[in-house]
Amino acid sequence: MHTVNLGILAHIDAGKTSLTERLLHAAGVIDEIGSVDDGSTQTDSLALERQRGITIKSAVVSFVVDDIAVNLIDTPGHPDFIAEVERVLGVLDGAVLVVSAVEGVQAQTRILLRTLRRLGIPTLIFANKIDRRGATYDQVLQGISTKLTPATVPMGRLRDPGTPGADFTLFDGADAEFTTRATEVLADHDDGFLTEWLDAGTALPHPRIRRELAAQTKRALVHPVYFGSAATGAGVGPLIAGIRELLPTADGDANGPLSGTVFKVERGPAGEKIAYARMFSGTLHTRDRLRFRGDDAEKVTAIDVFDRGAAVHRASVAAGEIGVLRGLAGVQIGDAIGESRPGTTHRFAPPTLETVVFPRRRADLGALHLALTQLAEQDPLIDLRQDDVRQEISVSLYGEVQKEVIQSTLAEEHGIDVGFRETTTICIERPTGTGASVEMIGKGGNPFLAGIGLRVQPHSGVDFRLEIELGSLPSAFVKAVEESARETLLQGIHGWRVTDCLVTMTYSHYLARQSHAHGTFDKSMSSTAGDFRNLTPLVLMSALQESGTEVSEPLHRFHLELPADALGTVLPVLARLRAAPGTTTMRGSSCLLEGEIPAARVYELQQQLPGLTRGEGVLDSAFDRYEPVRGAIQARPRTDRNPLDRKEYLLRLRVAGR
Repeated sequence: MHTVNLGILAHIDAGKTSLTERLLHAAGVIDEIGSVDDGSTQTDSLALERQRGITIKSAVVSFVVDDIAVNLIDTPGHPDFIAEVERVLGVLDGAVLVVSAVEGVQAQTRILLRTLRRLGIPTLIFANKIDRRGATYDQVLQGISTKLTPATVPMGRLRDPGTPGADFTLFDGADAEFTTRATEVLADHDDGFLTEWLDAGTALPHPRIRRELAAQTKRALVHPVYFGSAATGAGVGPLIAGIRELLPTADGDANGPLSGTVFKVERGPAGEKIAYARMFSGTLHTRDRLRFRGDDAEKVTAIDVFDRGAAVHRASVAAGEIGVLRGLAGVQIGDAIGESRPGTTHRFAPPTLETVVFPRRRADLGALHLALTQLAEQDPLIDLRQDDVRQEISVSLYGEVQKEVIQSTLAEEHGIDVGFRETTTICIERPTGTGASVEMIGKGGNPFLAGIGLRVQPHSGVDFRLEIELGSLPSAFVKAVEESARETLLQGIHGWRVTDCLVTMTYSHYLARQSHAHGTFDKSMSSTAGDFRNLTPLVLMSALQESGTEVSEPLHRFHLELPADALGTVLPVLARLRAAPGTTTMRGSSCLLEGEIPAARVYELQQQLPGLTRGEGVLDSAFDRYEPVRGAIQARPRTDRNPLDRKEYLLRLRVAGR
């Protein structure tokens, strides 16, 4: 039996969780369809998911279509949880992108299809809610073509849209509408097919068009479009047939070298880690040992594999399958099982907001840190920052809804009541020039038995290089300097993470291992890795001060659709929010405005937009790049020992060493 690992993606409220329920029901996995409103669906298991009717965590279910096993992964639609979607993309064979036939293409829909196309993930488009008042056919197809991609092929016709009896029937070989549209789109992406069509001098046979459609869909060149209703089941049968015919099945050799990826980690009832992994090659067995980092290998104690809607115990999980693994206490999201695979970089922008989380009861501070650490294991982009001086913990965010999720999770799962400070924007620092600093043993108040010279300069990415003679410094000391330098760059002169910086070690000196006569090793006479680790922040920050740094803030590119007569009202607001409008395209009584806006002002624009546009404005924004801050530079409170203040830094080191 072949396997397809299928992602269901959509803008919030487009109906993807309801579609998941309908697919499971159509395949005979469940007898009764659950309701998002009632909180009875198979994939929304968190209390907050059931309360709010939104998906927060990805969930895996399965069903069988003829000889194909489908592992279906339901993903969040709210943009605040885009990191959860990101982790799923790397394990998919194909995707279904759900669009509302009432609202049409929405902001998150654009971001998702752009990403799916960039990654080459074969995708079908399903226009849901054809039974709802306001559902359309031509307008939705036009919106998909103009706002998403023209490389689409409608797969059938819609009858009685906007009524409870709305239905969708597939085109067949006699439909000239399908033949013409499909042939033109397919010819745009394959010169050989174009030549075949021109040589024929007439319409190509329907089976030939279907074969080419399947081939190009599997190469993510074109996207078949289906219509239907998850509520009534209309159009779901044709969609299932499309999944079977048009999407590729998982490849990979079950007897090949072991290779897989962990894309989700959660905690079981007893607090144990449970890892979800997609296998790309080889077979993983219970009692096999895996090494993720360091020298210690961990044993897989149990494996579940998804089969017809349920996770069942198996002795192994093979290439193409998704397994639920237990016994791996040190596993983290993104870990490779066996051989690592290329292309595991972020598909979406990192979070650009952060806030301080504080316990309502001071006595819960320690428990809060432990609980947030566990949450960060399940969502690495939470990125905790512990400030021991102020006794504060900061977390990074994509948006305000994440606060509610964190607050609810901490209360329900850990019994901790928390509050939040004001959300702030995460900036970065970049060196603006070249700076250098040197500390020598026994000179200039250097209390460490280490000599270090470092030079910093602008660079693409963060890198560490050596200009000292190879072998002149023990490798353990070099490693200590590099690790300390990278850690120090997490907080630059203004407290922000330093990026695009090359650190070069230009000088080194150490005292070889020594001891008193007939005595044991004496670290007061000999250099240690700790000497180099502790001296590095002082040298590096001194070099950064000489080079200077520029603070940059995240900038979003936005697309704003609004009534044409509201443009004059919106433009002054955009100016006040420091947005830079770009091109304006008129579309009858509406217009599309594109431009750039600081990430810090996006939420404010979202809040004001309904009142400015009579509720008709649609905003789509996504991180684009970092730009230098204009005006006053906001400093970020430091959470380290503050190597910018030599006296304070050395004092804290002494206190910590007692």
